[in-house]
Amino acid sequence: MVLTDKQLSLQLRAHSGVQWTGELQILSGTLTQAPAATCILTRSPLPGERFEEPVSYHLLQTSSFHNHSWVHLSSGWLGELQIHRWNSSSDAIIYLYPWSRGNFSNRELEDLERFLRVNSIGIQEFYTDYFMSEDPFDLQIATGCELHSGKGFLGLKHVATQGHDFMSFQNKTWSPSPEGGRKAQKVCKLLSQNQDYTQRLQRLLSDTCPRFTLGLLDAGKAHLQQQMKPEAWLSSGPSPGPGRLLLVCHVSGFYPKPVWVMWMRGEQEQQGTQRGDILPNADGTWYLRATLDVAAGEAAGLACRVKHSSLGGQDLVLHWGGNAAPFPFSAQFSPPPYEGVENEVGENSGN
Repeated sequence: MVLTDKQLSLQLRAHSGVQWTGELQILSGTLTQAPAATCILTRSPLPGERFEEPVSYHLLQTSSFHNHSWVHLSSGWLGELQIHRWNSSSDAIIYLYPWSRGNFSNRELEDLERFLRVNSIGIQEFYTDYFMSEDPFDLQIATGCELHSGKGFLGLKHVATQGHDFMSFQNKTWSPSPEGGRKAQKVCKLLSQNQDYTQRLQRLLSDTCPRFTLGLLDAGKAHLQQQMKPEAWLSSGPSPGPGRLLLVCHVSGFYPKPVWVMWMRGEQEQQGTQRGDILPNADGTWYLRATLDVAAGEAAGLACRVKHSSLGGQDLVLHWGGNAAPFPFSAQFSPPPYEGVENEVGENSGN
């Protein structure tokens, strides 16, 4: 079963009480850099929210062969949240949250586990047939379903070997990657002749995965829709050079992940702002730092602005006071109903 956009919209509205829409996101690079294509679902913002909240589901599998021994690792991800892990000892799915089973029956989950077990065996046979001379050997697989505008859910399986794209499966078709060369072409041809496996994989991607994703969105909506307000503080980093300052804006403890942080002068965005990666905290929230390299005499009047859905449209604004020490000034802010939050960090801040 392939859901149309209209059917999907109706089902998601019934599950969550808000309107969801979807788009296809293709992540470039090999699987060592990105988990291929995933399903990106976004909902219309609730009152007071400033950001859409992306949701995706994909299964990542990594198999490594070294010194005549295999190691298989698998994990299931809903957005940036890992919700499944594979226990290779018992060949069973580990559910990391009470709602990680979605609304699937035990029988359906057992069928899914059986497919993963067969897949692990197939990986070892795949190595034996085509890569026997390579040790160590690394194989990475990303499998998921995605919502494509105007076409409903689409499924994709992406395979990489030794850190390079090898082949993919979509719309009942196996396609070799240019990096895979003749070996990928041969494998795709043989898999295309295996109609039984191809049909079972197509059902998994076009029927099982979309239903599972919808069930997860329903079962986990209380967790997925939670909002955690960010804490923000300023510090100075190592001097970039004579007469220069490195201003650092730290933002931590926010959820969901989408956040906007920028150094500003009045309402003018400072294009020299450098944002690092958004990193996970141990409690499931996120951390980000944004830096700005400026001449010491030009730091006065600069401020760090933070936008996040949990703030109800009221930004955090932290002003650079000019005498920040090389350790962080920490504060958490509760925005007033109709005004932006402003806090000056420096010699008059009381910190």
